[in-house]
Amino acid sequence: MSLGQTSRDDPNAPLDDLALRVLAFEAHAWQQPGAKAEGIRDEFAMSAARYYRILGELIDSPAALRHDPMLVKRLQRLRDARAATRARRSLSNGRTLD
Repeated sequence: MSLGQTSRDDPNAPLDDLALRVLAFEAHAWQQPGAKAEGIRDEFAMSAARYYRILGELIDSPAALRHDPMLVKRLQRLRDARAATRARRSLSNGRTLD
């Protein structure tokens, strides 16, 4: 399961069922990471790692941005903040994280 090839190639393509379900799932407020990981397994029958790869691809999709701009922009900001934190951490200890 991943985003359909057409949604990546055609920015005007509608979101498929999986993409819509992922966005709806992300709209929930999760208080505990363990609960979210369990919810991912229950809802999508996939590992959290695979789910987050799909989510990362999805939030770069113009169709997802059109579907729910506030959610997608919030997820992009969170992703960018985590990347900045990782970059600062790697700079502070003098080595890169590969």
